[in-house]
Amino acid sequence: MKQRTQTVAVHLFRNVTRFWFVVTYLGQLIFAYYILMLYWKSTALGDFEKWNTANPHFYMKGDRVGNLIFGLHVALAVVITMLGPLQLVTWIRTKAPRFHRISGRVYIFSAFLISIAGLYLTWVRGSVGGLFSAIGITFNALIIIVCAFFAVKYAMQRKIKLHNQWAVHLLLAMSGVWLFRVFFMLWMVIHRAPVGFDPETFTGPFLNALAVLVYILPQAIVAFYFKAKFSGSPSTKWAFSLLLFVITIGIVIGTIGAVRGMWLPRI
Repeated sequence: MKQRTQTVAVHLFRNVTRFWFVVTYLGQLIFAYYILMLYWKSTALGDFEKWNTANPHFYMKGDRVGNLIFGLHVALAVVITMLGPLQLVTWIRTKAPRFHRISGRVYIFSAFLISIAGLYLTWVRGSVGGLFSAIGITFNALIIIVCAFFAVKYAMQRKIKLHNQWAVHLLLAMSGVWLFRVFFMLWMVIHRAPVGFDPETFTGPFLNALAVLVYILPQAIVAFYFKAKFSGSPSTKWAFSLLLFVITIGIVIGTIGAVRGMWLPRI
């Protein structure tokens, strides 16, 4: 009986994790498509004013340095969104190690660049949402840099287990901007109205809590994931599986809401 319980817990843990991965990667591919159609297409057509569809601070006439940094930031966003989840696929790591190493280096280098660009855009250009939003984005950038550093460090030391753990931490940190949009739209789908924040200034207690939820809390969830993965306790695997399943359902609903209410209308 005990062995059967353990087996069921392991299978549940594995299947829910795979479910989360598929949902997350599909959601991020949709987000990458949105970025391509809104920013890359408008850039190719020379319609830079369209950059301000989502944020009035993205394109500023005469600010060549700032516009160039934002363009780099957006270009890298597509790269990391498409490459990030692939770094965790076991089949790619074992069957295509060269691709894994090259794409991993591109991903890590992009992580450092996009974090620095994000800090510049937040504190020099200005960010929607006020000071708390800027602090949240700053924490996210610093977490990305720290995770990228340790992922590289342990890869160079051939400590693959630790490298893999920090790679997962990095993926979740790099997904912060996407998660913010997904869970914001989940909130809007639930309430059908701007509850807990001012839609004009885009500030309020809900947005402050959301910043913590998507920029910081995922790191604790990753730690819980590895604890459950290496634990011999079925209850730990069950607890994590239930938590991740609920989160994944939220991601599904939020992604659908983002596609219908945010991304498609802008492209």
